[in-house]
Amino acid sequence: MIEKAIYNDAFTLLKFGMDYYPQEYTGYQDEILAGKTTAWIGSSLMISPIYDVKGPDALKFFNSICVNDFSTLKDKGIRHAVICNEKGQIMTDGVVFKVAEDTYRTYWLLPVIDYLLQKSGMNVEGINMTGKEYFYQIAGPKSLEILEKACECDLHDIKFATHRLTKICGQDMRVVRLGMAGNLAYEVHGPIEDADLVYNKLWEAGQAFGARKLGMIAYQMNHTEGGFANINMHYPLPWYEDPGLAEYLAPIPFAGAANLNRLLLGSVGDELECRFVTPYDVGWGFLVKFNHEFIGRKALEEIAKNPPRTVVTLEWNADDVAEIYASQFRGKDIQPYERIDAMPHDYNLNFGSTGGRPVYRADKVLADGKMIGISSGRTNSYYYNTTISLAFIDPKYAVEGKELTLIWGTPGTRQKEVRVKVARFPYNDLVRNENTDVETIPHYKG
Repeated sequence: MIEKAIYNDAFTLLKFGMDYYPQEYTGYQDEILAGKTTAWIGSSLMISPIYDVKGPDALKFFNSICVNDFSTLKDKGIRHAVICNEKGQIMTDGVVFKVAEDTYRTYWLLPVIDYLLQKSGMNVEGINMTGKEYFYQIAGPKSLEILEKACECDLHDIKFATHRLTKICGQDMRVVRLGMAGNLAYEVHGPIEDADLVYNKLWEAGQAFGARKLGMIAYQMNHTEGGFANINMHYPLPWYEDPGLAEYLAPIPFAGAANLNRLLLGSVGDELECRFVTPYDVGWGFLVKFNHEFIGRKALEEIAKNPPRTVVTLEWNADDVAEIYASQFRGKDIQPYERIDAMPHDYNLNFGSTGGRPVYRADKVLADGKMIGISSGRTNSYYYNTTISLAFIDPKYAVEGKELTLIWGTPGTRQKEVRVKVARFPYNDLVRNENTDVETIPHYKG
């Protein structure tokens, strides 16, 4: 296992980011709009756990733990990695860069990847890089122009799902072209010692194009609109339901904090199994390659024959949302519904505001009085002026325009039936990314 002191230091940085990262700069509405019209510059992912895997068995190791096939990943390539348990439920997902021969850098795969590496018996080494690298995002139609102005060079050659080194202020910087929601977006990475220098240069360049800084609230809201179901936002992970992983996490509790002592809200109540998801539930079934042995393969082969759920966008009826909001103003004799206006979304990565407990909300979705799935990630879409969420439902109801019912309210509170309608997926219908590799972006087909 990674030395406890090193692990706790890394995740102290993660906790600091969650508790103290600015929730808003110029207001989440202004920040979200910038991503549609100019660009936003974000440092939210500075909290990302970063982990290097290197050694002769590195490729073999990734193929043994991920549903993806890494055999075709080329130098300077990027892959969206998905790791499942034996039930086929997602344990974590993240991004993997191939940075050198037999060397890969991963994001968001800790702590699961280290647990699996330690018991793999393969000739691989794991190195925790959390806190040693700056990690900024630039997204929006002006993002490339901002980057080129800051770097004083042409970056048009960086195709989607690739990365390469360039220089900024004379220092090496890795530019990554991603945009997991399919929009034009980039990431920049480099040594943490250069963090302030690079950020200031990017912000100076961004101001000329009307860019905005991105706060945590706006960052969290982007995923539902983009159709990207996100770990620790749209669904919890079954870490403590795995005895081996739970034992691994025992001496390093903050490493598992996002799934420890969860606060479960919504009409689904304390039910956990329906909150856990498979790649097929979230629209990532095409990532699953049965040409290699990996954890959960047997279960996923059965699920693939007839997937019980698929992902859709739900549009919420405005009058029903308004009634939930208005109920708190109807006098002391009227029991109000659970608040829907406390936050513009239904997930919270700010542990400091919830007594250290991660919050997960999931609401029942019904058709003809029968539960057909769950909704999560309710978001007030400022740009589209509507309330939306993602839902994991029976595929036969996943028809655009289909009218369904959502139950709002955690058991023990006053509940309300909300009229919802299956809408386009992803909901963001602006100009999409180009040269998209469907191996990396789950829902985008061209």
